[in-house]
Amino acid sequence: MKPLKTLVLRTSILLIILSLFAFTAIHKFYLSVTNIEYSNKDNSLQITSRIFIDDLENVLEERYDVQTFLSTEDESEEANYYIEKYIRSKLVLRTDGKDRTFVFLGKKFDNDLIICYLEIEDIDLSALKTIEIENDILTDMFEEQQNIVHLRINGKKKSFLLLKENNKGMLNL
Repeated sequence: MKPLKTLVLRTSILLIILSLFAFTAIHKFYLSVTNIEYSNKDNSLQITSRIFIDDLENVLEERYDVQTFLSTEDESEEANYYIEKYIRSKLVLRTDGKDRTFVFLGKKFDNDLIICYLEIEDIDLSALKTIEIENDILTDMFEEQQNIVHLRINGKKKSFLLLKENNKGMLNL
């Protein structure tokens, strides 16, 4: 009779443990990665920003009430417009304290990521003293959002982990 009680007890414990795991949510990691490099050939800052497609779609729908269907056959014709509009409102670059406007060159998809290509033209590297970046991409949607920024300018490299409450980084040249 004792083995039956042990089996019932073990089975009960196993069922309790399994039911506890069934109600725990898997925490999603919210992250974007932005690379900024100086191009001697083009005298420009070239920027690539990698963002999870589903997160970007969610924020575009929340903020602009649009469904973009990124990376599908049904992608909205206005997708680039809203992507650019959102990034312009959340990514600010300054050189020597002056706000700089980037050109949205386009996008491509890589699995579950969207890679956005941006460029700031007519940068005189010899006169440049500081580059400041302010990155609030997706922080209005996800409290846990982390934005990693890698700067590579004139042989200097610096990386920043930018958060909602600490969204700025600066490279002194």
